[in-house]
Amino acid sequence: MKKIIIGENIVKSFGVGNEKQIVLDGVSVCINEGEFVSVMGPSGSGKSTLLYALSGMDSIDSGQVFFDGKDLSALSEKELSDLRRTKMGFIFQQPTFLKNLNILDNIILPSMRNKRKSAKEIIDKAKKLMKKVGIAGLEKRDFTQVSGGQLQRAEICRALMSDPKIIFGDEPTGALNSKSAQEIMDLISDINTEGTAVLLVTHDAKVAARTERIMFMLDGNIVSQLELQKFNGADLDGRIKKVTEKMQEIGI
Repeated sequence: MKKIIIGENIVKSFGVGNEKQIVLDGVSVCINEGEFVSVMGPSGSGKSTLLYALSGMDSIDSGQVFFDGKDLSALSEKELSDLRRTKMGFIFQQPTFLKNLNILDNIILPSMRNKRKSAKEIIDKAKKLMKKVGIAGLEKRDFTQVSGGQLQRAEICRALMSDPKIIFGDEPTGALNSKSAQEIMDLISDINTEGTAVLLVTHDAKVAARTERIMFMLDGNIVSQLELQKFNGADLDGRIKKVTEKMQEIGI
């Protein structure tokens, strides 16, 4: 299976001098095309920093990150920006929407830089995605007029506008109630089933249990992994048990 992301000996630190703290300490990781992977670990273990490094959102001190065969460190800021906009999608715990734009305009904003598609094509696609995720009819509302679950669905639409090869999610269900969290995970699972790779950072065993591979981090390193079958909707409780047992074994 083709590897979409290869990270080799990634080192990332913050601060200088006596205040310097190594957050990623020589991490190596591979993500395959179409794979569904999660990263778990205590606060400060480096899991979100790893996601930002693998997506090119943050620079690294040393090591290499290859995305679809391209060395991210060799790309200009514009090339990195274009790569993230066209090949990657992002879902954050708190959606980063602009206050002065309605839901539809926030969804289409990054795609309007695509000169190969007309505004009508972009808007039509956004509306189809909104219908697909269950928020049709909310186009003209601003982000204060929708629920957290609806806002997260809108962010999923934005992430899918460019038909990305991978979706990165940083605690995408962390601010939602259990019902909304399950619905968002259903949507993310559907996206993966359709062939898009997914990499999620999560603290929730129930979320991680729906992925097929879990990487556990401690003190800036991947200390263990758990491989599961693709989730087919059955035996979630058994999968959660395996995740929690692994967490207890590691001590997280």
